[in-house]
Amino acid sequence: MSRRSTRYVKAALSAMHYSGADGLLSPLTRGVGAILTLHQVEPESAGEFSPNRILRITPYFLERTINQLLEAGFDCVSMDEVAERVANPGRYERPFVAFTLDDAYRDNLVHAQPVFQRYGVPYCIYAPTDFLDGNGDLWWLTLEHAIAAYDVVEVEIDGECLRLPASTCAEKEAAFHRIYWRLREVDETSARAIVAGLAERAGLDHKSICRNLVMNWAELRQIAADPLATIGAHTVRHYALAKLGSGAAQFEIEQSIRRLADGLGRKVEHFSYPFGDRTSAGPREFEMVRALGMKTAVTTRKGLLRSGDDLDPVALPRLSLNGDYQDPLYTKVLLSGLPFALLDLARRVVPQGLMGGASRPSA
Repeated sequence: MSRRSTRYVKAALSAMHYSGADGLLSPLTRGVGAILTLHQVEPESAGEFSPNRILRITPYFLERTINQLLEAGFDCVSMDEVAERVANPGRYERPFVAFTLDDAYRDNLVHAQPVFQRYGVPYCIYAPTDFLDGNGDLWWLTLEHAIAAYDVVEVEIDGECLRLPASTCAEKEAAFHRIYWRLREVDETSARAIVAGLAERAGLDHKSICRNLVMNWAELRQIAADPLATIGAHTVRHYALAKLGSGAAQFEIEQSIRRLADGLGRKVEHFSYPFGDRTSAGPREFEMVRALGMKTAVTTRKGLLRSGDDLDPVALPRLSLNGDYQDPLYTKVLLSGLPFALLDLARRVVPQGLMGGASRPSA
């Protein structure tokens, strides 16, 4: 999402807050609960050029959010309890939230775990097994580092030659988003090879970026020993599953579950789809995960869990704790459910295709 779009969204959320509409309509729009998406949790603020800033929040904001939720009467629950509440949405009076963290970043152990432990709040970390082996490819972060090194970015994607100015922060942001979205349209192997080439020409070791940022097996076992922690699968290589053939998608899902179970010595019953939007995971992938007996699986389709919806435990929506929205005001409005109710209404009224461009899905 561009910075201009972010400003528009913030203005709309602020209007809902200051008008009181979110509080007035919350009993009707809030639903039974929400699953929150996090990625990196680190105290350092994002730099001027930081197109992946949406994936980073501070420990301070995480702590404020937990306090805010507890004061508002939410139950903070594990993904096991999410499965129970989704199966029986009318049994519980209080709304719930569950905290989930994708990709197993090392800062989850260093900065996030102490916050969760301080408040006794459960959390779930979804780990791609290639990342734990030290062979992962955080290509969206590599792309950011590569563009930061260029004044002009030259790249060929699926036969299209791009030559994009990148001497200013605004130009770098525009170049990143242009290239990122083109890469999301091509096959995974090609996308990663293109970014690796950009990194190599900039003198960057793209493999070290993942090794430096993501936990290894010993660190994941350390966090798995926490009674508050649940470890879920997140495929082997963090590929968008819908782009893969059936056999490859099945391997990514099944092998990641098996390797995590063997590596941790415990059953793995929860799953997260990489990228998680509608172009990355759909009915085929949901049925694969269901057949493997997962209790839950989460997408990045935006929304809350509402009792009137047909809640599929292996296709659950989530709400991102977004680095662009680190303010309790925005958290309060989003958890009211009002923005999603208005979006649903707009989709029913406005013809499909006229709702504007896609926003950046979570990595």
